[in-house]
Amino acid sequence: MSLYDITVENMKNEQVKLDKYKGNVVLIVNTASKCGFTPQFEGLEELHKKYSDKGLKILGFPCNQFLRQDPGSNDEILEFCQLNYGVSFEMFAKLSVKGKKMHPLYQYLIENTSQRTGKNVKWNFEKFLITKDGEIHSRHASTVKPKSLEETIESLL
Repeated sequence: MSLYDITVENMKNEQVKLDKYKGNVVLIVNTASKCGFTPQFEGLEELHKKYSDKGLKILGFPCNQFLRQDPGSNDEILEFCQLNYGVSFEMFAKLSVKGKKMHPLYQYLIENTSQRTGKNVKWNFEKFLITKDGEIHSRHASTVKPKSLEETIESLL
């Protein structure tokens, strides 16, 4: 199984197979609207604006598993992100990043990364950087600001 075999649900309740992103550098982030790291939406959007036309795709996956910091509906979450941070990168339906109901995407990411392999996502805004051929390049903690990934992203593009 590869990353490209996984299907996720977008904010319109449509199924999206990740092979759609083949040939792009992808940054996968579990997000939350009411978190101390929520301002990272701004940095993610800056990366999106600067590199989307060069092949960077940022995929946001809201999660309500850390102190219930994203309790809203998918529509409410999307509206919040767009109104407060001008988010124009792709946001997907809320999912589980840990526990018994962990989404297959996060099972794959956790099992196939060289950093903290097998270790659960610790908090909101943990980031996984994926190469153009679907390999997990790196995993970054919530404290890592999107801007600090810029040089690595450029090298992968």
